[in-house]
Amino acid sequence: MKPRIEVVAIDCLMVRLFDAIAEANMPWMLAAAQRLREGFGAALVDLVPSYTTLMVHYDLIALSPAQARELIDHALTDLQPQAQGSGQCHVLPVWYDLSVGPELTLLSQRSGLAVDDVIRLHSAHEYQVFALGFAPGFAFMGLVDEVLASPRLSTPRKRVAAGSVGIAERQTAAYPVVSPGGWNLIGRTPANLFDRARDGYSLMQPGDTVRFEAVSRAEFINLGGDDTPLEAQA
Repeated sequence: MKPRIEVVAIDCLMVRLFDAIAEANMPWMLAAAQRLREGFGAALVDLVPSYTTLMVHYDLIALSPAQARELIDHALTDLQPQAQGSGQCHVLPVWYDLSVGPELTLLSQRSGLAVDDVIRLHSAHEYQVFALGFAPGFAFMGLVDEVLASPRLSTPRKRVAAGSVGIAERQTAAYPVVSPGGWNLIGRTPANLFDRARDGYSLMQPGDTVRFEAVSRAEFINLGGDDTPLEAQA
């Protein structure tokens, strides 16, 4: 691993650790994030981790660009990966149904699997949370089985219900709030993914893992889920 430093803005540097997305990257990303937070201290304005990069936003009054680069170089010297399992493991109940997951049929057709097998395959894996973005509390997770990988919709929906679970390429995610979106929807979770009263706001953080657990409609409703069909909410 040979980290590269790229200029994003006058007070932002991008640290690129990898070129390809992989679950094995995360222990290194978390270790680098911790080293950078410690190294920059109060001069760090924000640190944004992603699949392969870490964006370092620093206080330009406290540090010059050259000093920021030096701190990054020092922080990443002799970097060792963080221990696996250091994040939280979340189990998200999901009601997989065509009324709330209309692309179940599409994924079934593309994969050659029965709808029940699509559900089984999606809920069988423990996914890594790579990054937060797009909307508050929106966690990008992966990697889904290659058989289920599917491109985003050619025309995004104007309104996707909160809790909707979807797939885009080899990523999976659950929409924390009502928003536009172009992911292939396969179900809905009643989990509260974004809460302003929660420390950090988002239920999930990079480094956490997530497992989706199929539940019945009755269980979904009992957990507080909204079973209004997607079309009726549009």
